[in-house]
Amino acid sequence: MAFVPHPLSTRRIGIGDHKPVPPAAPAYLRPMLDKAAIADLTRRLRAAYPDAPRPASKGGRDPFRSVVSCMLSAQSLDRHTAAASRALFALAKTPEGILALSDDQITTAIRPCGLYNVKARNLRKMCQALIEDHGGQVPTDRAGLMSLPGVGRKCADIVLHFTFGEPVVAVDTHVHRVCNRLGLAQGKTEAQTAKSLEAHLPDGFRPDGPRQHRANRRIERTSRTRMPASGRPRGGVTPSGRVVRREECPS
Repeated sequence: MAFVPHPLSTRRIGIGDHKPVPPAAPAYLRPMLDKAAIADLTRRLRAAYPDAPRPASKGGRDPFRSVVSCMLSAQSLDRHTAAASRALFALAKTPEGILALSDDQITTAIRPCGLYNVKARNLRKMCQALIEDHGGQVPTDRAGLMSLPGVGRKCADIVLHFTFGEPVVAVDTHVHRVCNRLGLAQGKTEAQTAKSLEAHLPDGFRPDGPRQHRANRRIERTSRTRMPASGRPRGGVTPSGRVVRREECPS
């Protein structure tokens, strides 16, 4: 009697060699909604979160502090990022000041945010690049920001939007996952999702729209509630299209 191999097995069982089945596409990637469906979904988000406030920048209005805080926030909870930022800026507040610190001083200060050794090296490189290439001033454009070591598209967009007030959409992992799952955007990376959102969001949700800050907050609140970083959705939008709020979901 022939044995049937498990779908994921690579061993020879009974007959022949079995090649592993290629992994399926992530569940949160789905086709884009059409224009009418996107407009309807954004209307539902407004109804679900009518009072969404403008979120504060991670580093306030100081561009250098914003860049540093955003770099420290990678794979870190907000409270840990805040603790690391406070400890670091208690020691130094400028690129020159951070470069004057020892490696032990920097890593000890930013230890709460995790990955402190890598982040400490990137901080030194970023401060050196600011001094050598930008006269110690934080660039005010995306290309300039992304040229800094340790600064990617998401960090650059956060600084541009919340510190410089530029009309860009900042996309983190939560916004990326939930927007793809809902069909508001289509992209395999956060950068691709940001470009898709900028191209397809209705006027009220677009970067230059009058409700941009509230729009960002609505998407963020829905994203963090419904699609955690683990990728396992927790509710969100029902098959009928109703947006399920946090308090409506079981713990």
